Amino acid sequence: MAGERVHAFDDDALADYDAVGLAGLVRSGEVSPDELAAAAVARARKVDAALAPVAFTAYHRPHRAPVGSGTALFGVPTYLKDNVDLRGMPTNYGTAAFRARPARRSSGFADQFLSTGLVVLGKTRLPEFGLNASTEFPTAVPVRNPWEPSRSPGASSGGSAALVASGVVPIAHANDGGGSIRIPAACCGLVGLKPTRGRLVANDQGRRLPIDLVTDGVLTRSVRDTAAFFAEAERYHRNPELPPLGLVEGPGARPLRVGVVLDSPTAKTDEPTRRAVEQTAARLAAMGHQVDTVSLPFSPEFARDFTLYWGLIAFLIAATGRLLLDPGFQARKLDGLTTGLRRSFRREFPRVPGALRRLRQAETAYASQFRDRDVVLSPVLAHVAPPIGHLSPNVAFDELMDRLNRYVAFTPLNNVTGTPGISLPAGQTEDGLPIGVHLSAAHGQDRILLELAFALEADQPWQRIQD
Repeated sequence: MAGERVHAFDDDALADYDAVGLAGLVRSGEVSPDELAAAAVARARKVDAALAPVAFTAYHRPHRAPVGSGTALFGVPTYLKDNVDLRGMPTNYGTAAFRARPARRSSGFADQFLSTGLVVLGKTRLPEFGLNASTEFPTAVPVRNPWEPSRSPGASSGGSAALVASGVVPIAHANDGGGSIRIPAACCGLVGLKPTRGRLVANDQGRRLPIDLVTDGVLTRSVRDTAAFFAEAERYHRNPELPPLGLVEGPGARPLRVGVVLDSPTAKTDEPTRRAVEQTAARLAAMGHQVDTVSLPFSPEFARDFTLYWGLIAFLIAATGRLLLDPGFQARKLDGLTTGLRRSFRREFPRVPGALRRLRQAETAYASQFRDRDVVLSPVLAHVAPPIGHLSPNVAFDELMDRLNRYVAFTPLNNVTGTPGISLPAGQTEDGLPIGVHLSAAHGQDRILLELAFALEADQPWQRIQD
């Protein structure tokens, strides 16, 4: 399916506004939430056959919270990823192992999400239980990248990324247990902030784990949309153990100390991605920031421990599916990646105590990077978005794991340590495929990342898919 970009930007109520712009139109009375929802539905139908991003629709009864029109994103249409409960909608986690019934209640995060004024039109597709880095399935059609339909949109929030990048909605829910906000942002030319652990209401799945890897957030086309979402979400719930974020509206005033990483201990970065990072470093230096080269304080053992923990999650899913998800859950229907991770975990089970200890200790090693710097710049991924099929769950397990480890080589650090990281669309390949760069900061320093993102966006606005 190689070919032209797929997008739905049109001269309708949505036009090419971002979410903040649309909410302003609603407040002024120029458009209504119903008009925006209708335009988004029409756009979704326009791209669905080519991209297949939608898991469930509620087009006739969009879900909205009883919030006032003063909320920052009031009336803006959106989608929720299909691994978070929203009352009245099923939650199927991208799997064929069971068929979900409508949820009886909304999760705590879903309530926070709705508190921003967003209107949920449905749910987006994800790979089985969010375990893969591409939104692909054993037999169902994959989700495709709007910039190049033969390529992956990333994962696990690939459905959300495809909808935002193609112009169906300006903002959509995503969550991140190993890079799943930042990976699809990088693949689809979007802004994706994984916040500090605890910045938002805890994710229902993550809080059950020995180490909570999962944080929720959004994918957007502008930094100000991401900033507006987090500011509004903080009005609903603010964690007193973290520095307040507030509304970030532009670049920061002080020069920062930026460390640059080009390769991970497990993978060498491809040339287009390396070039995007180096060009971003040069831009930051030209802005007056102090830039130097650093190395990540981790060995390949970190990747091995993270993979074992990944397997623990797959094992727990299979073992508790009937109890926690649905009495009709059938583990034999799990895909090749989930099944392979589960089997691998059983073989390496004796390593679990040591792996958990080392992963918990990683926070101290990670924090050492920020004793004499403010931000670390790196790739999001070791190479550009792969072709559909490269990370299919039908690939032989050992080969698939090798490919995943050579691809997802940077983002898991922030999940294990609970620290913030943001993907920004700061580069492109020669044929126009987006490349993301990654900025990381110390625990609680999400504001620095948003301020730096504003500066980079103002210096060189992101390339638009419709150009």
